[in-house]
Amino acid sequence: MNSTSHKVKGHCRCGQVTFEMDAKPMITMACHCTGCQQMTASAFSLSSLFPSAAFSITSGEPVIGGLHGSTRHFFCGHCMSWLFTRPEGMDDFVNVRSTMLDDAGSYQSFIETYTDEKLAWAVTGAEHSFSQFPPQEAFPELLQAYAQKQG
Repeated sequence: MNSTSHKVKGHCRCGQVTFEMDAKPMITMACHCTGCQQMTASAFSLSSLFPSAAFSITSGEPVIGGLHGSTRHFFCGHCMSWLFTRPEGMDDFVNVRSTMLDDAGSYQSFIETYTDEKLAWAVTGAEHSFSQFPPQEAFPELLQAYAQKQG
């Protein structure tokens, strides 16, 4: 799969912050952890993982919100939409909220995480489920399976 074959664009709810990725997502996810539930005011968060080198802010200035620790959650300072996360220790990647992407319906979750904290009625349709976060050694195979599925 050629990861630089197209641009993926996204924006916050009010449109003040826009961004784009010059790559396809590496994998799509739903996270059921209580932190994501609280930050989204929903049953889970949806995200798409991209290489940091392919990610750029095209307008606006995101602000850090949510937890203010090593993992940084970025929001629009005006409408407060949760836009993306820079996970601790994973500087080569950015985890973009899939619902902020143009054509958000195209980014169905391939994996779901923290199912041990999920609300009993929450269903994502993800192909792979993990009680917490997948073990690091599982990621190469998951990324390859996602890439093959996307063609």
